[in-house]
Amino acid sequence: MLIPHNALVLLADGKRFLLLRNAGDLREPQLAFEGDGEQENPSTQQQGSDQPGRYASYGSARSAVEQTDFHQIEEDRFAGEVAELLDRLAAAGDFDKLIVVAPPRTLAELRKRFGRAVASRILAELAKDLTKHPVNEITAILSAAD
Repeated sequence: MLIPHNALVLLADGKRFLLLRNAGDLREPQLAFEGDGEQENPSTQQQGSDQPGRYASYGSARSAVEQTDFHQIEEDRFAGEVAELLDRLAAAGDFDKLIVVAPPRTLAELRKRFGRAVASRILAELAKDLTKHPVNEITAILSAAD
């Protein structure tokens, strides 16, 4: 993957994000730290205190209501916050080119929530979770990606 000079790289998962900017060039990218954020997101079991609801149907059979996945709801909400941040940065003219790296589910949620200004600046997307990797490994992985 070619990362143009001054391109912004977003690495995100359901509970953290990292913004890097290429201070190098296409041939020798040098990703520099721009910012990050994280949220506390305990498991659904820790967030929910009750069992799924049940309702009676005709006869002696009973049906259960699927348990709400509070953990996934929080991950989706966090993706929305990251998308809003990028919308503000795009409106301020902070970046012209964007590369988005996130696990498939987070990537899909981000796509749904990106505004037109951000979506038009996306050069590439990579469906991987690289938020826990050091910057030099991230640079190598992105450079080797198609």
